[in-house]
Amino acid sequence: MGYIGGIIILLCINSIAVMGVSLLTGFTGIFSLGHAAYMALGAYTAGILTVEHGVHWFLAILAGGLLAMVVAYLIGIPTLKLMGDYYAIASIGLVESIRLILENWQSVTRGARGYPGIEGFTTLPVAVAFFLVMAIVMVHLINSRYGRAFKACRDDYLAASLMGYNTARYRVLSLAVSGFYCGVAGALLAGFMSFIQPVMFDMMKSTELTSMVVFGGLGSLSGTLLASVIITLVTELFRPISQYRMLIYGGVLVAIMVLRPEGIMGSKELWNLRRKR
Repeated sequence: MGYIGGIIILLCINSIAVMGVSLLTGFTGIFSLGHAAYMALGAYTAGILTVEHGVHWFLAILAGGLLAMVVAYLIGIPTLKLMGDYYAIASIGLVESIRLILENWQSVTRGARGYPGIEGFTTLPVAVAFFLVMAIVMVHLINSRYGRAFKACRDDYLAASLMGYNTARYRVLSLAVSGFYCGVAGALLAGFMSFIQPVMFDMMKSTELTSMVVFGGLGSLSGTLLASVIITLVTELFRPISQYRMLIYGGVLVAIMVLRPEGIMGSKELWNLRRKR
């Protein structure tokens, strides 16, 4: 697998994770800075199951996603009672707590030294297949009655409650689904890198995922995916000049926020634009 193939795999992994964040932040209106924690859970689950228990990689990926989903659901029940910026602050505590647990649970995660020897199961066909399937599922979910309920919670939480929506249930469901997507992305990342460390899933990773959603446009899945491609390419193609890479990355984000505050696509979708034409 060459360099270009590796970039495409990384694009698919980031896009899967960003779809999860987009569902919660862009379509449900819950700002989160902690989704790297769910990626970490998926990555370590897949790594431990394949290395120490001989579980098939496909089942390990699903197990990573399901564990992240369950944890997100259990965490969402108490924390999603918080509104606005308060949940964002709570999500920062989540990602740091998970990272510290992974760093200190030496007997299971091998601590800060990292977890090596993971089977390289994330090949190009595997990554592309997972991306396509999960993208199709996400499009159908957003356009379903659940998607309309998520958008109602985003647009006006109180009005949605008065119209009969169980807003608390839909908010927790959105977080659980987004956790599953990030868990699967983390498991795929483990199979791609063959080595994982807690530092890979720190606050910086969460910020990167959220910035992709804002960059692409809140409420636009196609915009989010486009932003994922742009930001991933910026960070990877400028790796040879690593001392300037984050400067360029920050410059791109600032430029798009100044020139187009609503993001690349705003709340529109590429396929809807084609339909109108």
